[in-house]
Amino acid sequence: MSQALQTASVSAPGFFGLNTQDSPTDLSSGFALVATNCIIDRYGRVGSRKGWARVNASSGNLGANDVGVIHELVQSDGTLTILFSGNNKLFKLDGSNAVVELTYGGGGSAPTITANNWSCASLNGITYFFQTGHDPLIFDPTVSTTTYRRVSEKTGYVGTVPSGNIVLSAFGRLWSANTSTVKNIVYFSDLLAGHVWSTGTAGSLNVDRVWPNGADEIQGLAAHNGFLIIFGKRQILVYQDATTPSTMQLSDTVGGIGCIARDSIQTTGKDVLFLSNSGVRSFARTIVEKSAPLGDLSKNVRNDLIQVVSTENAANIKSVYSETEAFYLLTLPTTKEVYCFDTRVQLQDGSFRVTTWDSIEPTCLLSRRNGDVLLGKNGYIGKYSTYQDHTSSYRFQYFTNHADLGAANAISLLKRLRVLVIGGTNQYLTMKWAFDFSTNYLSDSAYIPTQGISEYGIAQYNIAEYSDGVALQTLSLPANGSGKIVQTGYETNINGAPMSIQRIEIQTKDGKVS
Repeated sequence: MSQALQTASVSAPGFFGLNTQDSPTDLSSGFALVATNCIIDRYGRVGSRKGWARVNASSGNLGANDVGVIHELVQSDGTLTILFSGNNKLFKLDGSNAVVELTYGGGGSAPTITANNWSCASLNGITYFFQTGHDPLIFDPTVSTTTYRRVSEKTGYVGTVPSGNIVLSAFGRLWSANTSTVKNIVYFSDLLAGHVWSTGTAGSLNVDRVWPNGADEIQGLAAHNGFLIIFGKRQILVYQDATTPSTMQLSDTVGGIGCIARDSIQTTGKDVLFLSNSGVRSFARTIVEKSAPLGDLSKNVRNDLIQVVSTENAANIKSVYSETEAFYLLTLPTTKEVYCFDTRVQLQDGSFRVTTWDSIEPTCLLSRRNGDVLLGKNGYIGKYSTYQDHTSSYRFQYFTNHADLGAANAISLLKRLRVLVIGGTNQYLTMKWAFDFSTNYLSDSAYIPTQGISEYGIAQYNIAEYSDGVALQTLSLPANGSGKIVQTGYETNINGAPMSIQRIEIQTKDGKVS
């Protein structure tokens, strides 16, 4: 008698994101073993990330050089200015998004700029640029919209501005740390005066003897809920009442966990995220749990992430948090990888859902006031948008976990793969499958035609009761081979249109008992 077909379904493919940390034999079907150039969208579907489009049409004096930092100056009258660095120069975008070089507008000789890894902060309508070994600089549009000067050349300058590698604007003043010779003092300016460093309420905080586990160096600063957070390489200090520096006090300390990359620190409004020596961490969870491993947001990819980070120059690691896109991106330029952490929800173990991107390669990142995400590129600023990387396609790859096909002692015969895809048009989706942990994949491709819009949108799939119509398509391929365990994979080129996977069905028949 012919065996009946059995169908195994995965209704939310990749919902839990990547898991390369745990044994694949124990993983839930919601985890992915490969999720490249993917995001987990707001409906819990694994789908294609966006690409990027050039903001500036030509490079000007930036030339064919990487953008080192992007910063948005927001003035009190609502004027927004995009400032950036590259080619050892400072630039802005004008109203037509043309690249305009900022020239030196101070007296005497222009400062020598030999690197582009500035730390930027805005205070009282002025942007400040700090970088080790360089004179701190300012862009003050009330004086000139096309020039920059040294901080020391601003009218009313008092004291000595520190040539720190870190600057933070918080609680109405500037905070700076990590000069070429002093690694344990935080300097702070006078209130609303980033050019006043020795009178009024300006001052400094020496933390040399406060580290809980001995000597450390300040790697970054952050502000959260009235607290000043001082990140060392392996320790964290938390000062309360930082709105009044003269009376602020040490509130908490964490030993064994610190920040290893200045530009990995991002404030989300509810939390502060940062890269530690053990992965991406949440400040709030770290304070509660101290050194407990549950605070690790990158738990499911920890070993892979730490291995990649070990090959990087920490000064070049960049990040961004986007409330609009609901992600925290960590870009690793040497290996040309981006780790995308979905911030909508946390998994039961407290970690974030993670995917990776391998072909977008931003040199720096910025989340704008209007929600746009900007990316530094070679000669250009890009905007996270469209579904091409400039004019090129990119490869979407999603591979499931290894799934049991039936009884533990029975071999199953694979008969058919069905996939419900959303979006995608006039392209092929390649389906792959392999058995019993083998990487020798069999494959075939199904064509996604140009599609009309579903009459009832996506409401019938319990995603939204009333929503804009989207293109739904069920793709089906005959499959062959046999085994006890199967893994399937799905790949396609994204070239102007998004695509996501809503449901997977694997049809099998029982074979012989082994």
